[in-house]
Amino acid sequence: MTPFNLLAHAVRAKEIIAVAARCGFSELLDQLELPAGFWQRFIPRPAKRLPAYVRIRTALEDLGPAFIKAGQLLSMRPDALPPALIFELRKLRNNVATLPFSEMRPVLEDALGRPLAEVFSEFDEKPAASASLAQVYFATLHDGREVAVKIQRPGLRKLVETDLALLGFFVNQLHERIETLRPYDLPAVVAEVSAGVLRELDFTYEARNQRFFTATNPNPEHVFAPEIYEEFSSECVLVMQRIVGRPVDSSGLAPEAARALARAGAASLFHQVLVAGFFHADPHAGNVLVTADGRLCFLDWGLAGHLTRRLRHALADLFLAAVDQDAERIVQIAAELGSPAGRADLRSMERDVTLALREDFNRAIGQVNLGRAMLKLLFIFGRNGISITSDYSLMAKAVLSIEEVARSLDPEFDLKRSARPVLVQLQKDRVGPRAILRDTRALLRTTLGGLRDLPAELHRIIRRIEHDELTIKFQHQGLEDLDDALKTSANRIALGFISGCLVIGSSLIVAAKGGALNLLGGSGYVLAAAIAAYVVYGIFREGR
Repeated sequence: MTPFNLLAHAVRAKEIIAVAARCGFSELLDQLELPAGFWQRFIPRPAKRLPAYVRIRTALEDLGPAFIKAGQLLSMRPDALPPALIFELRKLRNNVATLPFSEMRPVLEDALGRPLAEVFSEFDEKPAASASLAQVYFATLHDGREVAVKIQRPGLRKLVETDLALLGFFVNQLHERIETLRPYDLPAVVAEVSAGVLRELDFTYEARNQRFFTATNPNPEHVFAPEIYEEFSSECVLVMQRIVGRPVDSSGLAPEAARALARAGAASLFHQVLVAGFFHADPHAGNVLVTADGRLCFLDWGLAGHLTRRLRHALADLFLAAVDQDAERIVQIAAELGSPAGRADLRSMERDVTLALREDFNRAIGQVNLGRAMLKLLFIFGRNGISITSDYSLMAKAVLSIEEVARSLDPEFDLKRSARPVLVQLQKDRVGPRAILRDTRALLRTTLGGLRDLPAELHRIIRRIEHDELTIKFQHQGLEDLDDALKTSANRIALGFISGCLVIGSSLIVAAKGGALNLLGGSGYVLAAAIAAYVVYGIFREGR
């Protein structure tokens, strides 16, 4: 975004800059390419100085929906941001004023394409929940089904797109002007986060995620997601099964039942991540309910991660290496996955990984926080130029969240114990008889396909040879400098030879005249000296 476009959004830009200045970031504003006098006239001074990461979170909360959601998504990028900032961003709350239903009703009826009364027999106009992007209401369909209706805030997309464009402008300016920020490649991070925010504005994406989880969930008796009523849902409205339950931190379950439910929730997440390759990316306490029948319900599927089979297998190896405190193996897996840019210092990485594991995944001192350790590991990888796919970042955030949820149910929760059955199943899938048979079939299919095409390819080559149409092209690569060097050397030898001939010829002329220097002999000497000087100058100029 250019300064001209910045001025086109001057009102919103002024609000953003005022919040940044109030939160104590005037030094950063001085680095931006802003029109003269654009913000200095109204800059407020911060009342008190808080830690930088706290001020970042406060600024994002003050700036509204787009920035809150961007901050929440940034909290899932431990490869790009320091762990301390990640943990602060996870505290972001949707402190957005509730809109009256009179403003939300047009959005709902426009999405339904009919009056409210034709769809719902009852509709509670008091919101049951309010977030940065939407508000949720409870209602009853005419057939008696109780539903939760998620309605997007009116005019939200335009506001979000404007805020994200302004955020991109500010971040690009900071990236260009502050050298210490360049290794984090914040413009690329913000671009990815912006795409995630815009994707969450489409509720059909969330509906597809919930349906897919329901279709692949192997333990619906323990963990489930609300049913989606597609006939009433759209891009701006989501109608789903109403879930009555309690937050996990006040479930009221007996200790034994709470422990069993914690294990079931963690096992479900590991199955999602390692077996299905599709997982809820933000299962924090606010998105998990305990129902009256003792099941866990995962809400808000707007953000989900996807992992290929290769990535899932590497992740399983990464978990096992973390359990074994094998820093060398962890760095090796990361280097294979991320293709390090330049010459990454793998030995230094091993030292940092060892320290991270000792701090957060050390059974000897009772510190077993796999999610926190994964966040630190991804930051270490990113700091050393190893860029891991963003879905790995989502996975680390999901593991951290489910670990916290499980510990709210069972303070003695052991994530390793819950992950073990899934890891064993994945290992069977990798090296068991079925895996061997599958890989053998794939190899035979590829090999037989190549053998089937081989006779036709050989016949085509033979026919071309018969008709003298076969040509072979050789192209030498990396020899361009050698070719230039040979040409230069040959030219210099030729000039040296000419210079020597001129000296000899001029000397013979002078000798024939009895030793007297004449015009022809002198011209030869001058020309020979000029050629020699040119050759010497070229040698010294090129350093060779």
